[in-house]
Amino acid sequence: MLQNLHVKNLALIDEAEVELGKGLNIFTGETGAGKSLLLGSITLALGGKVAKELLRENQEYTLVELQFSVEEERTQKELEELGVYFEEPGQVLVSRKLVRGRSVAKVNGEIVSAAELARITGILLDIHGQHEHQSLLHPSKHLAILDEYMGREALEYRNHVKEVYERYRKALAYAETFQMEEEQRMRELSFLEFECQEIEEANLKEEEEEELSAWYKKAIHGKKIMETIARIYDEINYDGMDSAGEKIGHAVHEIATVVEYDETLRSLSEQLMEIDNLLSDFLREVSSYMDSLEFDEGQFLEVEARLDLIHRLENKYGGSIAAIEAYYHEKQERLILLRNYEIEKEEAERKKQKIYQELLEACQRLSERRKEASLSLTAKIKEALLELNFLDVQFEMAFSESAPSTNGFDQAEFLISTNPGQPIRPLGKVASGGELSRVMLAIKTVLSDQDGVDTLLFDEIDAGISGRTAQQVSEKLKQISQYRQILCITHLAQIASMADQHYLIEKQVDDGNTVTSIRKLSREESIKELARILGGVKITDNIVESAREMKELAEQYK
Repeated sequence: MLQNLHVKNLALIDEAEVELGKGLNIFTGETGAGKSLLLGSITLALGGKVAKELLRENQEYTLVELQFSVEEERTQKELEELGVYFEEPGQVLVSRKLVRGRSVAKVNGEIVSAAELARITGILLDIHGQHEHQSLLHPSKHLAILDEYMGREALEYRNHVKEVYERYRKALAYAETFQMEEEQRMRELSFLEFECQEIEEANLKEEEEEELSAWYKKAIHGKKIMETIARIYDEINYDGMDSAGEKIGHAVHEIATVVEYDETLRSLSEQLMEIDNLLSDFLREVSSYMDSLEFDEGQFLEVEARLDLIHRLENKYGGSIAAIEAYYHEKQERLILLRNYEIEKEEAERKKQKIYQELLEACQRLSERRKEASLSLTAKIKEALLELNFLDVQFEMAFSESAPSTNGFDQAEFLISTNPGQPIRPLGKVASGGELSRVMLAIKTVLSDQDGVDTLLFDEIDAGISGRTAQQVSEKLKQISQYRQILCITHLAQIASMADQHYLIEKQVDDGNTVTSIRKLSREESIKELARILGGVKITDNIVESAREMKELAEQYK
């Protein structure tokens, strides 16, 4: 149940807070007072789009908050599955704030996306807008209503149909690839055999390119390396008079001649000998390295040719040896298919037909359950229509078949006859605007028993009706409000008189600015508002008494 509505900086609303109650909550007001703002604010909080003109000028932000009380455990569980965390048992606070074109939505303090907000609030509140009944002119809406009535069962059947349809679509696309002529097949086969043979003959190996590139880099710079290493060797070996090796050797000999005179020199002598030994080891390694640098022109050309081959294949089939191998395996599969073309074509066609048959069977099961459920749905809608002043109404659902899709192969349409002796015909071709409005109310009544949404908002459900019909619509709303909270925006006194809580939406001038306010009416104020709706320019005592009598009759009905 929606307990509280808080709106700030929305169009003409400076700030408004409304405490709502159980049962039937009625909102009335003069034309142009801002009743659409109530619907607009709730739509905004539920994640819907709002016209820019509704956002208040010269204000930094627009804020709408809805406080819900959720008593049913099933609804609480559904919300928990959607990630709603309850800080207080059964309490859900939904808020949406618009700041300079940006929107931030929160549920119980946690930021949620627009899609998450719509899923969460869809469990809490359902809106029937002014023109929603016009959707009944489109038969596709009728099938959606039936599926909504079936609930989870229809969803499970449709999900299965969708899964099979996707498999069929892929099988169909694959089967359609087998359309090439024999000459084209042979031409592609020959080309693929050439490519695969070229890769096979190359006999590529993992890490080969890296190893060969390292060897080639070393070989191509071999001369510079050889010259540099040779120069280093000459400068430090023991052969030249000015070489580092000769000088260190001489130093070792010299220090040995004086060690016996001062024992502290022994440590320096040992260090110098260690340097001499390290230098000898270094020179042996340099010599060994120089021996290994012998240039083999034949090997060099062989490596160069191998690298050229690898690079050419990479440019042709992929950027690496791994990519070439992947390309090879892919083309091998294509080769197998082309060599066994007719067999594969027949297999693809057989698989397509098998899955298509599976799809038809899934669609058939969904259709059978829809037809069974439609009998219950239309019976309940007919019962509700009789209570809405359709004196002799017939209401059925007709089915036909189309090509299978993710939604099955059903095409369905509501049929109605509103007068005795008239044939039953498609709803969109028979019903007037007022009749469509009542049919939608009947449908909402039936669906409200199924979906468990606690709060229903009706925006001008009274469109196109008056008199006895309006009275029966008010009685139907009152019946629904016994087990669902109803919020209803109306122009009709018959409906307004049934209010458990009556709210007035009015314009006022405050400090030279026009603002819209929403306030709850007392019983006497409610009677005066009923008189305003019933009367014209002048409200006479008789009109007030008529309004009082209407209120008393409504209270007796309750």
